[in-house]
Amino acid sequence: MRLAFFVNEVATERPVYSTTRLAMAAVARGHEVFYLDVGDFSYTQNDMVCANARRAPSKRQRKPESFLAAVQEATSRPMSMGPDFLDVLMLRSDVAQDIERPWAQAVGAQFGQLVARRGVVVVNDPQGLAQAVNKLYLLHFPVGVRPATLVTRNPEQVGAFIAEHDGHAVLKPLLGSGGESVFVIHPNEDSNVNQIIEVICRDGYVVAQEYLPAAEDGDLRLLLLNARPLEVDGEYAAFRRLPSGSDPRSNTSAGGKEAAATVGETELAIVEAVRPKLEKDGMFFVGLDIAGDKLMEINVFSPGGLAGSAHFTGVDFASVVVESLERKVRHVASYGPLFSNRELATL
Repeated sequence: MRLAFFVNEVATERPVYSTTRLAMAAVARGHEVFYLDVGDFSYTQNDMVCANARRAPSKRQRKPESFLAAVQEATSRPMSMGPDFLDVLMLRSDVAQDIERPWAQAVGAQFGQLVARRGVVVVNDPQGLAQAVNKLYLLHFPVGVRPATLVTRNPEQVGAFIAEHDGHAVLKPLLGSGGESVFVIHPNEDSNVNQIIEVICRDGYVVAQEYLPAAEDGDLRLLLLNARPLEVDGEYAAFRRLPSGSDPRSNTSAGGKEAAATVGETELAIVEAVRPKLEKDGMFFVGLDIAGDKLMEINVFSPGGLAGSAHFTGVDFASVVVESLERKVRHVASYGPLFSNRELATL
């Protein structure tokens, strides 16, 4: 199998990223692996989609650091993004990281659709991803599993929302990730609230969410595969993210810590509630962030957590993800065009 990973920038990838774990697992299973980023696609005059890609080392590597270093040092070479060369394209770019490069935000979904039309398996499904470019995607899921939410650029509406929730709220930009520009509002903070609202509104829409007391103890990251919990022999690909010190954000990129997690009936019920929409949208690999009995975030672009899940469970979940991709490629070989890419993505 020839598998390509599409990322924001090859040069800024890190050994701890789940993309690195997936790529290493694919190489270990005997597959050819390539990396490309937002500036590497091209559409040619003869109706071909191509890309300048870097090939990962073909020999199994023990350390993510040496594996990724080899990828980043490799020379890019042109390759066809059609079934004559490529089997799977995995879209792993985070649109929120390209705020300063608006041209780059939709590249993965747009070129991904062209690649899928040529018979390559593209995950997550690019048409589904096109609907999920910001936090509005969460509002497509049942009200009962997510916090009360307001999305607006009207500061008065934000103030009214905070007052309606007794002075408690979480404010964040519509487009963002990693806990960036996330503010927890508590009662008696009037002197700062207006300034916070103004700062977020200046750059776009404000997302105001109901404050969840359970979030004080962190949240749970649960990974889904084919719209179902990623689970091996009773062990779930999940871990807890705990805030550090006085910082309420539990994102590891914001200083949060990781701990072992228990996945119970509450979390599994949330998965069942969101599964029909994720299946419909062809969301192959997804990360859910859960606090108490509410779903705080859905990460469908570049969900992380494979390293943390493996650390606390001892399970190589990355290999399970790659094995699922192998099955999809076999389906294409056996049944051809009987399945759309969206159907195939969660088959």
